Amino acid sequence: MGELFRSEEMTLAQLFLQSEAAYCCVSELGELGKVQFRDLNPDVNVFQRKFVNEVRRCEEMDRKLRFVEKEIKKAGIPILDTGENPEVPFPRDMIDLEANFEKIENELKEINTNQEALKRNFLELTELKYILRKTQQFFDEAQLHHHQQMADPDLLEESSSLLEPSEIGRGTPLRLGFVAGVINRERIPTFERMLWRVCRGNVFLRQAEIENPLEDPVTGDSVHKSVFIIFFQGDQLKNRVKKICEGFRASLYPCPETPQERKEMAAGVNTRIDDLQMVLNQTEDHRQRVLQAAAKTIRVWFIKVRKMKAIYHTLNLCNIDVTQKCLIAEVWCPVVDLDSIQFALRRGTEHSGSTVPSILNRMQTNQTPPTYNKTNKFTYGFQNIVDAYGISSYREINPAPYTIITFPFLFAVMFGDFGHGILMTLIAVWMVLRESRILSQKNDNELFNMIFSGRYIILLMGLFSTYTGLIYNDCFSKALNLFGSSWSVRPMFTDPKANWTDDLLKHASVLQLDPNITGVFNGPYPFGIDPIWSIASNKLTFLNSFKMKMSVILGIIHMIFGVTLSLLNYIYFKKPLNIYLGFIPEIIFMCSLFGYLVILIIYKWCAYDAATSMTAPSLLIHFINMFLFSYNDPTLPMLYSGQVGLQCFLVVCALICVPWMLVVKPVILRHQYLRRKHLGTHNFGGIRVGNGPTEEDAEIIQHDQLSMHSEEGEEPAVEEVFDFGDTVVHQAIHTIEYCLGCISNTASYLRLWALSLAHAQLSEVLWTMVMHIGLHVRSFGGSILLVFVFAAFATLTIAILLIMEGLSAFLHALRLHWVEFQNKFYIGTGFKFLPFSFESIREGRFDD
Repeated sequence: MGELFRSEEMTLAQLFLQSEAAYCCVSELGELGKVQFRDLNPDVNVFQRKFVNEVRRCEEMDRKLRFVEKEIKKAGIPILDTGENPEVPFPRDMIDLEANFEKIENELKEINTNQEALKRNFLELTELKYILRKTQQFFDEAQLHHHQQMADPDLLEESSSLLEPSEIGRGTPLRLGFVAGVINRERIPTFERMLWRVCRGNVFLRQAEIENPLEDPVTGDSVHKSVFIIFFQGDQLKNRVKKICEGFRASLYPCPETPQERKEMAAGVNTRIDDLQMVLNQTEDHRQRVLQAAAKTIRVWFIKVRKMKAIYHTLNLCNIDVTQKCLIAEVWCPVVDLDSIQFALRRGTEHSGSTVPSILNRMQTNQTPPTYNKTNKFTYGFQNIVDAYGISSYREINPAPYTIITFPFLFAVMFGDFGHGILMTLIAVWMVLRESRILSQKNDNELFNMIFSGRYIILLMGLFSTYTGLIYNDCFSKALNLFGSSWSVRPMFTDPKANWTDDLLKHASVLQLDPNITGVFNGPYPFGIDPIWSIASNKLTFLNSFKMKMSVILGIIHMIFGVTLSLLNYIYFKKPLNIYLGFIPEIIFMCSLFGYLVILIIYKWCAYDAATSMTAPSLLIHFINMFLFSYNDPTLPMLYSGQVGLQCFLVVCALICVPWMLVVKPVILRHQYLRRKHLGTHNFGGIRVGNGPTEEDAEIIQHDQLSMHSEEGEEPAVEEVFDFGDTVVHQAIHTIEYCLGCISNTASYLRLWALSLAHAQLSEVLWTMVMHIGLHVRSFGGSILLVFVFAAFATLTIAILLIMEGLSAFLHALRLHWVEFQNKFYIGTGFKFLPFSFESIREGRFDD
């Protein structure tokens, strides 16, 4: 249980792996996922390391698999994921894998090349078929037009340009040539303008759209094209027309001049298209069979190859013994997992067939170990909230266990609404119940994955919001009448002091209940807020006072708890100086001022009842006068006897704490430094793994700027440098920050009140402006209108109140934890434990 509240105890260990067993041992350590390898060759270029060729071979296999995967996805074939975790192949199996992948890649490339050539041929024949069809239509139309206009000699000359050259009379000197082709539809207008300008209007263009889109053989996209035919006279224009067609990437095809030849060619083209379609279908079937067979095992292949690649990358981090028979590695690992690491090394040695066991040797080091906080699927999200601010220092108090309760609770104080809390809880319960199915689907939506990873945070936020919504008696801005009301209007009609006559009720729009009249107020409500406040005109005044005081109480308790956690750090790291000169004055300063304010608030709630509430003094004025030592105002009665003396004592205690924190610690540190210098003691180490630093070590590291840049295994030559001025400035900054922070942080917790008020008001405005519309229409049409109004109300509730307001409250709760709570005890200067693990590869996150 202790590791939940503090990071795991880590150790630096040395591994001696036999060359023939190193691969299998690292493989077992990757499956275990409990060791972090250190790079023992930082100055060696990555291309000069021992296993660089194996890494390259793995990368080449990975490239081939990505090519196959791309082809599978392009074909729309689903990749089978059985959840299988295959074992790492032995190095000798790499040749078989390479040969298999090479065969599949070459076969697919050959199929793709042949298919592309066939599709290109198919496209050309299809385009030729449309050219022959459309060209015949052009000539048929021109023939008809020619016969109709034969009587008009002026039109005869114009229409003759559309006739087939063979059909113009033998005696006619005019002889027209033509070219036919296909061009992309969007290029037609530009193509036509260019022809007109270059040929100076001496050509005639006819074009017709191809109704069916054609497939591009390279990209596979659908392309819309048009058939065109251009008539011209002379070779010079012919050359110009062909160059323009070439520039616009138009495909020109030979087109016979006579209808009979065109008909014969069209028949031949259709026959060739049918044969080609049959060959294309067979090729596609073969390609589908190859891809379907690969899709069944490609995930397993990916895992195998990337595990091998990860192992060789890790082996490149190791040192090689001079005998070339042993690899030496250094790893960080948790102390509690040493036995399982030993078992993993033993299994790896057995799998490799080696007879020489691998050796695990713990090392003593002055280096700071990485921070390893064990998490499960429930605590993972809360640990991420803490780690986003900063990774905790080694063996420092971990705020995550406390955040599990305080974070959703502070969120709920701002978001308190029974209805919205139920909705949020239902969403979280749905994600929790279906988590295995959702995880297996591997959704690529980043936003959904982020929300899903925080499903347990959302679940607790919803449950806590449901509770605080009951406390506020707020459900979609409406009060729940669970226990009736503690207020009654009947005595107001019978009491002579407050007789509500019929005339008074007719003319008065607002009336005030007097709780001091017997029977009007029957004591505190059993649970939460009395529902009668929902119709009271002074509802906001009452709730603001309640929520503001509640925010101050929660904030001060939260901060005092944070200061208390710093004591646990000082005790664990054996820092008595920080306890006596840090924690004790800090807790006295906080409790004597702000803790006293909490006691005043609770005392005022308990000490005044309905009869004496009118004479209750203002706590704000009392608190200000406490700092000013001003007690001469006769109009401001005291809350209790002896208040002046106690408040003066508390202020003096708080003032004494300031020089206590500011002056004493630098003076003692200087005294310790001079004493060590006089005695000639200079043996100061760093943090010892498994134990916290001693008081002297910690203060030297924090306040004395030591130049400790020694290599591993060497005794550091340390020359102690103590700068008294820097120490004083550091301590002054800390003291000022803490003292001012107590005030500003307490004010910052008022956001609990502000956001709670904003949420309640937004909810009320939404009900009044939207839902009221449907409820006010009492006819049959009103019931139909209510359906649409409720749909709008539900949409706005989810979009504005659940998502936007929920995100706002989440961010404010995050700030309260990061700034107001964690700065009291949390350093957060560590670095995360990143073990060598196959977990990301097993889960299919291949790009991690």
